[in-house]
Amino acid sequence: MEFDVTIEIPKGGRNKYEVDHETGKVYLDRYLYTSMGYPADYGYIDGTLGEDGDPLDAMVLLPESVFPGIIVRARIVGMYTMTDEAGGDDKLLCVPAGDVRWDHIKDISDVSEFELGPISHFFEHYKDLEPGKEVQPGGWVGREAAEKVAQEAIDRLAAHPEEANEPSRG
Repeated sequence: MEFDVTIEIPKGGRNKYEVDHETGKVYLDRYLYTSMGYPADYGYIDGTLGEDGDPLDAMVLLPESVFPGIIVRARIVGMYTMTDEAGGDDKLLCVPAGDVRWDHIKDISDVSEFELGPISHFFEHYKDLEPGKEVQPGGWVGREAAEKVAQEAIDRLAAHPEEANEPSRG
């Protein structure tokens, strides 16, 4: 299953950017309180509606980081499940679509533990020092379960477009 992922935060970044879904403008939302940077390029899949009212969160494993606002065509290989203070906050894991160097990664079991470990660690701890924030880690699920969540999010938006969160910036 392939999607366009809009990158909000490049790998290694500690600035939490948000894209206004109406204007396309990129805003600085906050700085991470911990000293860790995002372990992969991070953004969202437009045309989806997660259970939290936002587009689905997605990470893309890339050999070089890209800038906020860049769109990367990517395919889902798995998902990190977690809950935060606002509810379910799963993160899809993707690789670049159409790039033969990533063809060997078809499912989460094909991704090295040396990639998955830092991602898990990051999402277990990235809100540790931020007042009023918390994370309940889940774990990794494979491509089939992740694609099911993505399809449900597409269907949810089609059935209830009015439930999409309004952009927080104006």
